[in-house]
Amino acid sequence: MAGEGRAWYENGSMPKWLRGSILGTFAAMGLGAAMIPLRTHLSIATAGLVLVVPVVAGVVTGGLSAGVVTVAAGFLVYDFAFIPPYYTLTVGAAQNWVALGVYAVVMLMVAQVVARLEVARAQAERNASQTRRLYDLSDLLVKDRPLGDLLCTIVETVQTAFGVTGVALLLPEGGRLKVATSAGEAISPEQLQQLDPGSSTPVSLGMAGPTPDRLQTVALTASEGPVGVLAVRGLTLSPDDRALLGAFANHAALTIERSRLREQAMQTGLLEESDRLRRTLLGAVSHDLRTPLASMKVAATALRDRTLALSDEDIEELNDIIDRQTDRLTRLVTSLLDMTRLQAGVLQVKREAWPVVDLVADALAGLHGAAGAGRVEVDIPGGVPDVEIDPPLIEQVLTNLVENADRHAPPGTPIMIACRASGDKVTLSVTDQGPGVPTDDRDMIFDSFVRFDTGGRSGLGLAIAKTFIQAHGERIWVENVADGGARFAFTLATAPGRETER
Repeated sequence: MAGEGRAWYENGSMPKWLRGSILGTFAAMGLGAAMIPLRTHLSIATAGLVLVVPVVAGVVTGGLSAGVVTVAAGFLVYDFAFIPPYYTLTVGAAQNWVALGVYAVVMLMVAQVVARLEVARAQAERNASQTRRLYDLSDLLVKDRPLGDLLCTIVETVQTAFGVTGVALLLPEGGRLKVATSAGEAISPEQLQQLDPGSSTPVSLGMAGPTPDRLQTVALTASEGPVGVLAVRGLTLSPDDRALLGAFANHAALTIERSRLREQAMQTGLLEESDRLRRTLLGAVSHDLRTPLASMKVAATALRDRTLALSDEDIEELNDIIDRQTDRLTRLVTSLLDMTRLQAGVLQVKREAWPVVDLVADALAGLHGAAGAGRVEVDIPGGVPDVEIDPPLIEQVLTNLVENADRHAPPGTPIMIACRASGDKVTLSVTDQGPGVPTDDRDMIFDSFVRFDTGGRSGLGLAIAKTFIQAHGERIWVENVADGGARFAFTLATAPGRETER
């Protein structure tokens, strides 16, 4: 109590035991005064039972010390007002001594029982409060977030929840502990040197009494071993709070470990995806290059073979093959470069108003007859509005769709290019009479070099077409037609206020 008295004078607040003693004493005096008018109707035992109430109030308010003081006050009130002769502390009959003695013993027992119950209740409340605090602290750590944000949350939470002046989180790096983040007052380099600079093994939390200027550390240990150290300054916690801090440190260590493992898994996944895309791109390029290169090789070999008697028409046809396949390779490489630049955000779409008739004509002219003479039919109704596009990109889309139809449609069957306008959109489609596209393959057919269960595969042409259309903010799809074949269609935005004159 002397220590509490000194704290009262220093802090200007009344200690708990004194508040309880004053409350219990005045309660005993007040109840005694209230019962005096009824004294002739009350037995001595009844008055003693009523005086239990101040003892309970004193114990609940100030603890066992206050309860003992209240018992003493109640003893005096009991003797003074209810033990004959009244208003004196003299005890007359021997039976009154027994009543006083029983009162004192019973009240002290009541005070002790109530004090223990109060201690148990207070401990239960502290445990519940610590559980809630630990839950709240842990709840901050369960959300997925980048490692840097997580480390900042840990140190800020420790500083706020435990009222320390400064917190630093140190992580092992290159065989040494380095400060990853901190909160509150900065911990000086001299204080951080108190840790072993050559070891990544954290030291245990100091359990000494209040030492505001002392640097203390708590280990962050997970299943794989130590993951870091919390260096704390101004740690003046109770043993219960230290245990809570230790539990939070364990949660923080597990969260840091989980975050690192998640980042490693993401990096591994990115590397695997990058490797898969690299293999896919190489496969797709080799697949799409093989046919024109083979045609050019055959034509060039025939031209160089002196044993072959080639007519002028044969030589012209072979030269035409080399010329067309060279143009095809040039378009493929150019489109591939444009696709990668668009995906990387380097190439920007340059939109301008363009007539649909000119778009289709330029695309067919770029084929140089590769789709078969007279095989492509065009259906563009009059009054179709101009479209707002990057012409070279959309021309290449149309060219790729026609070449794709030419590869899959039976020889001699027509390929139809159609156009329909609706609202602020124009839909262009390329329809063939080939085998069509199975429903399960329609979502994947625009991916680079996808192998299908039916044995077919998708080259770069459709993937390039999808990339160019999406760069315009439009969509492209495939559907089967009723009488057999496939229709590849895509939308384009109309140019405001302009229509094609037909």
